[in-house]
Amino acid sequence: MKVYLSLLKLRLSMGMQYRTAALAGVATQFFWGFIMIMVFEAFYEHASSTPPISLKELTQYIWLQQAFLVFVMMWFRDNELFDLITSGNIAYELCRPNGLYGFWYAKLLAQRLSSAILRCFPILIIAYFLPAPYNLEFPHSISAFLLFVSSLFLGLFLLVSISMFLYISVFITLSPMGSLLVFGVLSEFFAGLIIPVPLMPDWLQKIANVLPFRWTADFPFRVYSGNIPEHEAAIGLLVQMAYLLVLIWLGRKALNGVLKKVVVQGG
Repeated sequence: MKVYLSLLKLRLSMGMQYRTAALAGVATQFFWGFIMIMVFEAFYEHASSTPPISLKELTQYIWLQQAFLVFVMMWFRDNELFDLITSGNIAYELCRPNGLYGFWYAKLLAQRLSSAILRCFPILIIAYFLPAPYNLEFPHSISAFLLFVSSLFLGLFLLVSISMFLYISVFITLSPMGSLLVFGVLSEFFAGLIIPVPLMPDWLQKIANVLPFRWTADFPFRVYSGNIPEHEAAIGLLVQMAYLLVLIWLGRKALNGVLKKVVVQGG
Protein backbone atom coordinates (compact mmCIF):
# COMPACT_ATOMS: atom_id res chain seq x y z
CA MET A 1 0.00 0.00 0.00
CA LYS A 2 2.89 2.41 0.74
CA VAL A 3 4.21 1.85 -2.78
CA TYR A 4 0.87 2.79 -4.31
CA LEU A 5 0.52 5.88 -2.11
CA SER A 6 4.05 7.00 -3.01
CA LEU A 7 3.28 6.56 -6.70
CA LEU A 8 0.04 8.51 -6.25
CA LYS A 9 1.89 11.44 -4.64
CA LEU A 10 4.63 11.39 -7.29
CA ARG A 11 2.18 11.37 -10.19
CA LEU A 12 0.12 14.12 -8.56
CA SER A 13 3.15 16.40 -8.28
CA MET A 14 4.12 15.66 -11.89
CA GLY A 15 0.62 16.32 -13.18
CA MET A 16 0.38 19.64 -11.33
CA GLN A 17 3.19 21.02 -13.50
CA TYR A 18 1.04 21.26 -16.65
CA ARG A 19 -0.65 24.54 -15.72
CA THR A 20 -0.69 26.04 -19.23
CA ALA A 21 -2.50 23.03 -20.66
CA ALA A 22 -4.95 23.19 -17.76
CA LEU A 23 -5.75 26.87 -18.45
CA ALA A 24 -6.38 26.05 -22.12
CA GLY A 25 -8.69 23.27 -21.00
CA VAL A 26 -10.58 25.65 -18.69
CA ALA A 27 -11.27 28.05 -21.57
CA THR A 28 -12.47 25.20 -23.79
CA GLN A 29 -14.76 23.79 -21.10
CA PHE A 30 -16.29 27.22 -20.44
CA PHE A 31 -17.02 27.54 -24.15
CA TRP A 32 -18.73 24.14 -24.34
CA GLY A 33 -20.56 24.72 -21.08
CA PHE A 34 -22.21 27.89 -22.37
CA ILE A 35 -23.10 26.25 -25.69
CA MET A 36 -24.74 23.25 -24.00
CA ILE A 37 -26.71 25.43 -21.59
CA MET A 38 -28.01 27.66 -24.39
CA VAL A 39 -28.94 24.65 -26.54
CA PHE A 40 -30.94 23.07 -23.73
CA GLU A 41 -32.47 26.45 -22.87
CA ALA A 42 -33.82 26.70 -26.42
CA PHE A 43 -35.33 23.22 -26.17
CA TYR A 44 -36.89 23.96 -22.79
CA GLU A 45 -38.57 27.13 -24.08
CA HIS A 46 -40.50 25.07 -26.63
CA ALA A 47 -41.12 22.01 -24.45
CA SER A 48 -44.73 20.84 -24.59
CA SER A 49 -44.55 19.09 -21.19
CA THR A 50 -42.68 19.48 -17.93
CA PRO A 51 -39.18 17.93 -18.28
CA PRO A 52 -38.04 15.38 -15.65
CA ILE A 53 -35.12 17.67 -14.76
CA SER A 54 -35.54 21.44 -14.51
CA LEU A 55 -33.41 23.89 -16.47
CA LYS A 56 -31.83 25.13 -13.23
CA GLU A 57 -30.88 21.59 -12.22
CA LEU A 58 -29.58 20.97 -15.72
CA THR A 59 -27.41 24.11 -15.52
CA GLN A 60 -25.82 22.79 -12.30
CA TYR A 61 -25.36 19.44 -14.03
CA ILE A 62 -23.54 20.96 -17.01
CA TRP A 63 -21.18 23.18 -14.99
CA LEU A 64 -20.22 20.26 -12.75
CA GLN A 65 -19.70 18.13 -15.83
CA GLN A 66 -17.31 20.73 -17.26
CA ALA A 67 -15.50 21.32 -13.95
CA PHE A 68 -14.93 17.61 -13.27
CA LEU A 69 -14.69 16.43 -16.88
CA VAL A 70 -11.37 14.69 -16.20
CA PHE A 71 -13.11 12.67 -13.47
CA VAL A 72 -15.81 11.36 -15.77
CA MET A 73 -14.43 11.08 -19.32
CA MET A 74 -13.26 7.68 -20.52
CA TRP A 75 -11.16 9.02 -23.40
CA PHE A 76 -8.66 10.57 -20.94
CA ARG A 77 -5.94 7.98 -21.49
CA ASP A 78 -2.35 7.16 -20.61
CA ASN A 79 -0.44 6.63 -23.86
CA GLU A 80 2.57 5.43 -21.89
CA LEU A 81 0.66 2.33 -20.79
CA PHE A 82 -0.49 1.68 -24.34
CA ASP A 83 3.13 1.90 -25.53
CA LEU A 84 4.28 -0.49 -22.81
CA ILE A 85 1.76 -3.11 -23.92
CA THR A 86 2.15 -2.79 -27.70
CA SER A 87 5.95 -2.43 -27.74
CA GLY A 88 6.70 -5.33 -25.40
CA ASN A 89 8.19 -3.13 -22.70
CA ILE A 90 5.53 -4.53 -20.40
CA ALA A 91 8.26 -7.03 -19.47
CA TYR A 92 9.91 -4.32 -17.36
CA GLU A 93 6.64 -3.71 -15.51
CA LEU A 94 6.35 -7.41 -14.73
CA CYS A 95 9.72 -7.27 -12.96
CA ARG A 96 8.32 -4.98 -10.26
CA PRO A 97 7.77 -6.63 -6.88
CA ASN A 98 4.34 -5.02 -6.46
CA GLY A 99 1.09 -5.98 -8.18
CA LEU A 100 0.60 -4.56 -11.66
CA TYR A 101 -3.11 -3.84 -11.20
CA GLY A 102 -2.66 -1.69 -8.11
CA PHE A 103 0.36 0.07 -9.61
CA TRP A 104 -1.50 1.07 -12.77
CA TYR A 105 -4.66 1.94 -10.82
CA ALA A 106 -2.73 4.40 -8.60
CA LYS A 107 -1.05 5.93 -11.64
CA LEU A 108 -4.31 6.48 -13.54
CA LEU A 109 -6.00 7.84 -10.42
CA ALA A 110 -3.22 10.37 -9.83
CA GLN A 111 -3.38 11.61 -13.43
CA ARG A 112 -7.09 12.35 -13.18
CA LEU A 113 -6.77 13.97 -9.75
CA SER A 114 -3.95 16.30 -10.76
CA SER A 115 -5.71 17.41 -13.95
CA ALA A 116 -8.99 17.99 -12.13
CA ILE A 117 -7.36 20.03 -9.32
CA LEU A 118 -5.88 22.42 -11.87
CA ARG A 119 -9.11 22.82 -13.84
CA CYS A 120 -12.09 22.51 -11.51
CA PHE A 121 -11.59 25.46 -9.16
CA PRO A 122 -11.43 28.24 -11.82
CA ILE A 123 -14.57 26.87 -13.49
CA LEU A 124 -16.49 26.47 -10.22
CA ILE A 125 -15.54 29.91 -8.88
CA ILE A 126 -16.40 31.79 -12.08
CA ALA A 127 -19.61 29.79 -12.60
CA TYR A 128 -20.83 30.80 -9.12
CA PHE A 129 -20.57 34.49 -10.03
CA LEU A 130 -22.30 34.26 -13.41
CA PRO A 131 -25.70 35.96 -13.75
CA ALA A 132 -28.85 33.85 -13.48
CA PRO A 133 -29.93 31.54 -15.00
CA TYR A 134 -26.39 30.56 -16.05
CA ASN A 135 -24.85 30.50 -12.59
CA LEU A 136 -23.87 27.57 -10.41
CA GLU A 137 -25.52 27.46 -6.98
CA PHE A 138 -24.58 25.76 -3.73
CA PRO A 139 -26.48 22.57 -2.81
CA HIS A 140 -29.60 23.10 -0.72
CA SER A 141 -28.03 21.49 2.38
CA ILE A 142 -24.70 20.42 3.87
CA SER A 143 -25.77 16.78 3.81
CA ALA A 144 -26.49 17.03 0.08
CA PHE A 145 -23.01 18.49 -0.46
CA LEU A 146 -21.37 15.68 1.52
CA LEU A 147 -23.34 13.09 -0.43
CA PHE A 148 -22.20 14.76 -3.66
CA VAL A 149 -18.52 14.72 -2.65
CA SER A 150 -18.76 11.07 -1.61
CA SER A 151 -20.51 10.05 -4.81
CA LEU A 152 -18.09 12.09 -6.96
CA PHE A 153 -15.01 10.34 -5.59
CA LEU A 154 -16.66 6.92 -5.64
CA GLY A 155 -17.53 7.67 -9.26
CA LEU A 156 -13.88 8.53 -9.92
CA PHE A 157 -12.68 5.23 -8.42
CA LEU A 158 -15.37 3.44 -10.40
CA LEU A 159 -14.32 5.07 -13.69
CA VAL A 160 -10.66 4.17 -13.12
CA SER A 161 -11.66 0.56 -12.48
CA ILE A 162 -13.66 0.62 -15.76
CA SER A 163 -10.75 2.19 -17.65
CA MET A 164 -8.49 -0.64 -16.47
CA PHE A 165 -10.47 -2.95 -18.76
CA LEU A 166 -9.52 -0.65 -21.64
CA TYR A 167 -5.81 -1.30 -21.05
CA ILE A 168 -6.40 -4.99 -20.40
CA SER A 169 -8.20 -5.34 -23.74
CA VAL A 170 -5.11 -3.99 -25.57
CA PHE A 171 -3.23 -7.14 -24.51
CA ILE A 172 -5.63 -9.01 -26.80
CA THR A 173 -6.27 -6.53 -29.63
CA LEU A 174 -2.76 -4.97 -29.67
CA SER A 175 -4.43 -1.78 -30.92
CA PRO A 176 -5.73 0.81 -28.44
CA MET A 177 -7.87 2.75 -30.93
CA GLY A 178 -10.65 0.19 -31.32
CA SER A 179 -10.99 -0.36 -27.57
CA LEU A 180 -10.78 3.37 -26.92
CA LEU A 181 -13.60 4.12 -29.36
CA VAL A 182 -15.88 1.40 -27.99
CA PHE A 183 -15.28 2.26 -24.34
CA GLY A 184 -15.36 6.01 -25.01
CA VAL A 185 -18.65 6.04 -26.93
CA LEU A 186 -20.46 3.72 -24.52
CA SER A 187 -19.19 5.52 -21.44
CA GLU A 188 -19.83 9.05 -22.70
CA PHE A 189 -23.39 8.28 -23.78
CA PHE A 190 -24.60 6.15 -20.87
CA ALA A 191 -22.87 8.37 -18.28
CA GLY A 192 -25.10 11.22 -19.42
CA LEU A 193 -22.33 13.37 -20.84
CA ILE A 194 -24.17 13.87 -24.15
CA ILE A 195 -27.80 13.69 -23.01
CA PRO A 196 -28.60 13.63 -19.27
CA VAL A 197 -30.11 10.28 -18.32
CA PRO A 198 -33.48 11.76 -17.17
CA LEU A 199 -34.02 13.15 -20.70
CA MET A 200 -33.51 9.74 -22.34
CA PRO A 201 -36.45 7.51 -23.35
CA ASP A 202 -37.63 5.13 -20.63
CA TRP A 203 -36.25 2.03 -22.34
CA LEU A 204 -32.82 3.69 -22.69
CA GLN A 205 -32.88 4.80 -19.05
CA LYS A 206 -33.38 1.18 -18.00
CA ILE A 207 -30.22 0.19 -19.89
CA ALA A 208 -28.29 3.14 -18.41
CA ASN A 209 -29.37 2.21 -14.88
CA VAL A 210 -28.00 -1.32 -15.29
CA LEU A 211 -24.62 -0.28 -16.71
CA PRO A 212 -21.97 1.19 -14.36
CA PHE A 213 -21.28 4.30 -16.48
CA ARG A 214 -24.21 6.28 -15.15
CA TRP A 215 -22.88 6.04 -11.60
CA THR A 216 -19.65 7.81 -12.54
CA ALA A 217 -21.16 11.13 -13.69
CA ASP A 218 -24.96 11.35 -13.93
CA PHE A 219 -25.55 10.20 -10.36
CA PRO A 220 -23.20 12.59 -8.46
CA PHE A 221 -24.18 15.61 -10.57
CA ARG A 222 -27.90 15.04 -10.00
CA VAL A 223 -27.26 14.58 -6.28
CA TYR A 224 -25.65 18.04 -6.22
CA SER A 225 -28.49 19.70 -8.12
CA GLY A 226 -31.14 18.12 -5.91
CA ASN A 227 -32.74 16.12 -8.73
CA ILE A 228 -32.00 12.97 -6.73
CA PRO A 229 -33.33 13.15 -3.12
CA GLU A 230 -30.92 12.54 -0.26
CA HIS A 231 -32.42 9.20 0.80
CA GLU A 232 -32.04 7.88 -2.77
CA ALA A 233 -28.50 9.29 -2.90
CA ALA A 234 -27.53 7.31 0.21
CA ILE A 235 -28.77 4.11 -1.44
CA GLY A 236 -26.91 5.08 -4.60
CA LEU A 237 -23.62 5.25 -2.68
CA LEU A 238 -24.07 1.60 -1.74
CA VAL A 239 -24.71 0.74 -5.39
CA GLN A 240 -21.52 2.58 -6.39
CA MET A 241 -19.48 0.66 -3.81
CA ALA A 242 -20.96 -2.65 -4.99
CA TYR A 243 -20.07 -1.87 -8.62
CA LEU A 244 -16.58 -0.78 -7.54
CA LEU A 245 -15.82 -3.98 -5.62
CA VAL A 246 -17.12 -6.20 -8.42
CA LEU A 247 -15.22 -4.33 -11.17
CA ILE A 248 -11.94 -4.33 -9.23
CA TRP A 249 -12.29 -8.07 -8.60
CA LEU A 250 -13.08 -8.72 -12.27
CA GLY A 251 -10.27 -6.42 -13.39
CA ARG A 252 -7.67 -8.20 -11.29
CA LYS A 253 -8.88 -11.55 -12.53
CA ALA A 254 -8.86 -10.41 -16.17
CA LEU A 255 -5.37 -8.88 -15.90
CA ASN A 256 -3.94 -12.00 -14.30
CA GLY A 257 -5.53 -14.05 -17.07
CA VAL A 258 -3.99 -12.07 -19.95
CA LEU A 259 -0.60 -11.86 -18.23
CA LYS A 260 -0.43 -15.66 -18.14
CA LYS A 261 -0.76 -15.72 -21.94
CA VAL A 262 1.33 -12.66 -22.84
CA VAL A 263 4.29 -13.28 -25.17
CA VAL A 264 7.18 -10.79 -25.39
CA GLN A 265 9.65 -11.25 -28.22
CA GLY A 266 13.15 -9.81 -28.46
CA GLY A 267 16.25 -9.67 -26.31
